[in-house]
Amino acid sequence: MEATSVKILFFDIGGVLLTNGWGHEARREAAEKFGLDYEEVKELHTFIFNVYEMGSITLDEYLDTVVFNHPRDFAREDFKEFIFRQSVELPDTLKWLKEWKKDCGFRIISINNEGKELNDYRVKKFKLHELFDAFISSCEVKMRKPDPGIFNLAMGVALAQPSQCVYFDDRIMFVNAAKKMGIQAYQHTDFESTKKILEKLKKENQPQKK
Repeated sequence: MEATSVKILFFDIGGVLLTNGWGHEARREAAEKFGLDYEEVKELHTFIFNVYEMGSITLDEYLDTVVFNHPRDFAREDFKEFIFRQSVELPDTLKWLKEWKKDCGFRIISINNEGKELNDYRVKKFKLHELFDAFISSCEVKMRKPDPGIFNLAMGVALAQPSQCVYFDDRIMFVNAAKKMGIQAYQHTDFESTKKILEKLKKENQPQKK
């Protein structure tokens, strides 16, 4: 890879910058709090969540299938509020990246699997526009990682070749999917490791002084 060739950084959001908005731990906690049959929730969620993440159904329609398929003694809005509260900023990374971006020399774009209502909430709540120049979100583009199409779309939006892009994700399956596209990709495991990679990329891609 030639020096100064990288110009785009792609980032996942859940598991890197924020908690996963509606992961299995949150669903198990919801089952305990609201008195749900976790195994039933798990099975129904598995069937339909991909459809929600691709923007084909709303959050309410997802909940109609997974939770409100039986009479419940709690309000829908209370359950939705619980879901939104599961989104929490992870330590260090997001705050540091917002500052680092100001003079890093790269454009930064998200590639994330997320349902629309959760995606919109997280972008607004955590001011993700301060970091990202664009959002390639599954709910908007009707594709999910690891579909190669979502990476091709992201590179098309960025007007960049694979060799000009670097991708960070906490899930190795998605890291490997990006690598298959020719994108330099890293698994995010902790803030310090990712920070070290980013600082190295910045140093390697600074314009050479004559």
